[in-house]
Amino acid sequence: MILIEHSTYNQSTLKANLGAAEHSYVFVRNGFRPVVERLGTRVDVADPAREVDAIYRAAVERGEDCIFLSYNPPHRTTLGLACPTLPIFAWEYDNIPVETWNENSENDWRIPLRQTGMAVTLSREAAHAVRTAMGSDYPVWPVPTPLFDAYARHASEAQGWRAAFDLTLDGALIVDTREVDLSFFQPEVSWQEANHPLRVLNRAGARAGWPPKTMRLEGVVYTAVFNPIDGRKNWTDLVGGFIWAFRETAEATLILKLTHATIEEGLMPVLRHISSLGKMKCRIVVINGLLSHEAYGALVDATSYCVNTSLCEGQCLPLTEYMSAGRPAVAPAHTAMLDYLSPENAFVVRSGPRPAAWPQDERRAQRARNHLVSFADLVRQYLESYRVARDEPSRYAAKSLAAVNALRTYCSEDVVARQLGEVLRYIKAMPASSRQVV
Repeated sequence: MILIEHSTYNQSTLKANLGAAEHSYVFVRNGFRPVVERLGTRVDVADPAREVDAIYRAAVERGEDCIFLSYNPPHRTTLGLACPTLPIFAWEYDNIPVETWNENSENDWRIPLRQTGMAVTLSREAAHAVRTAMGSDYPVWPVPTPLFDAYARHASEAQGWRAAFDLTLDGALIVDTREVDLSFFQPEVSWQEANHPLRVLNRAGARAGWPPKTMRLEGVVYTAVFNPIDGRKNWTDLVGGFIWAFRETAEATLILKLTHATIEEGLMPVLRHISSLGKMKCRIVVINGLLSHEAYGALVDATSYCVNTSLCEGQCLPLTEYMSAGRPAVAPAHTAMLDYLSPENAFVVRSGPRPAAWPQDERRAQRARNHLVSFADLVRQYLESYRVARDEPSRYAAKSLAAVNALRTYCSEDVVARQLGEVLRYIKAMPASSRQVV
């Protein structure tokens, strides 16, 4: 079987587009790669409208099955192809767009989904939203990105409380609150004045390559990975809650790995927010840029807890990565995170639903729901997770093991290969005339 793959961005264009809409589908595509290669012959394309059907027709002439896997939301998926097309997408809300606006009919996802005739979502809630809109018999399968094996296989044993150790990272601009004067980034300082030295550093690092930076850490290390311009990530609560909990605690460190290409839109808002929250003994390290594979692995190894305060998630690849490596979470259990978070493997933060707009809807019409965390409970879960890491190593170890076991069941390559294999067998068995409605 030939399995054709496409996402809007690829590995070569990722660095310049980090933080752009749909950039995370590169990581979804990469995550599925071992399973796709297990199930068939993988072929990458850059221009589906031009390339897919030529590959498909050649496969048909050889008597070989061929399916197009589009790692894109429905309104970004190439339509009208002869090749059976399977969109594989993340969705964070309790319903899908079922309206047309700006004279673009494909904003109503029912239209592209009728044309593809089937879909894969990364979570059960998203699959339910599709069935609600398309009908209970619409072929949609929840299949998560298979990240377990890559992170469980190489990670060091999780430790809640860490004696002093060195963490060395390269490939990014790193700002450590123990080493900079945060007053320089306070809101009353002009944006241009605060931004200038960072731009100089960033240009120098981009030209010469960021040299390795070694930091000595100790105590409990929390790590969050997010796109700072994505309001759904609710990172201001994540940072504010940490400082509120640990303002007087020198052994608490929060590492913020930003997924955005520019310092103006990515790094600067985060530094300005931190500077506005007053003096602190706790430590925050902000990383802006695309870390090397080895450096990212070292960051996972250095982490005690992964943190998330999002309003909604389509899967949350960083949480699944860190939890696969045995790092328990501090996070709310809603949307896609309901598929794998539990009190056994996480310090679950209370949250409640509220009206929200679909992210691509320029009207900002409130047609869906997301989930706002309780700030007070976030602070409580930070404090309790710290206490457990410091005082109850056996309880920390139990949560770590529970995280590994839950993620193995949820997104190991064996599990996902069975799930995706069933999808592909279903498509192969479909009559050609019903595979796609054009």
